[in-house]
Amino acid sequence: MNAPFNKNANNAATHPAFLSVWEVEAYYGESYIVQNVSFNIHEGEILALLGRNGAGKTSTLRTIARMDDPALHHGEIWLDHQPLHQMKSHQAAAAGIALVPEDRRIIPGLTVEENLQLAQIAPPIGWALDRIYELFPRLGERRKQEGVTLSGGEQQMLAIARALARDIKVLLLDEPYEGLAPVIVQEIAKTLNIIRDQGITTVIVEQNAIAALKLADRAVILDTGTVVFDGSASEVLENDKLRAEYLAI
Repeated sequence: MNAPFNKNANNAATHPAFLSVWEVEAYYGESYIVQNVSFNIHEGEILALLGRNGAGKTSTLRTIARMDDPALHHGEIWLDHQPLHQMKSHQAAAAGIALVPEDRRIIPGLTVEENLQLAQIAPPIGWALDRIYELFPRLGERRKQEGVTLSGGEQQMLAIARALARDIKVLLLDEPYEGLAPVIVQEIAKTLNIIRDQGITTVIVEQNAIAALKLADRAVILDTGTVVFDGSASEVLENDKLRAEYLAI
């Protein structure tokens, strides 16, 4: 059994961890983007992965999800004793990794319900549609509406719901609050807390750092592809100098 999560501890070197990123280096062609990144995440934890634009946040998420770009050149990624670093993206997805990209990737021409059903066309199947609609009542009301015609907040809900339609262990969210009104941001944050209570581990990359930190248990800050901070989210919220230096807030 994993050690209980301690939000006041620096967990970069602790063991065991549910998701472990160890000395990862990844490249876009010849460009060295993810530079010797290491951090651990405990089961059921929400981690805010933060940094300025170009810090390597999205690239780190994509590397964990085993996308083709950036290419992993060195290091290891373990999920619940499974070697993600040896997997392709579809294998990582089957192992329980779900990446919700910044552009959400709602499929044109399909209704809300068809987007969800498509996610369940092959195992491992996750939440039933009724359970998803209970968590996202708006999606239930709009189940017959074409997904791409939803509002931005509703599309983000659909993107998260589509991930939950699979049997996932880790939810990777890339800029989930982008372009959304504060009231919708708060609604999605409440939803992510409910998802955490279901035992799903979450990594959130977000330019709205304050909102992400208020949601998260712990924070990792990247600067030019390297880890410059690993600690509690509350520590970042309380440290004006740290935020000014690495987050420009």
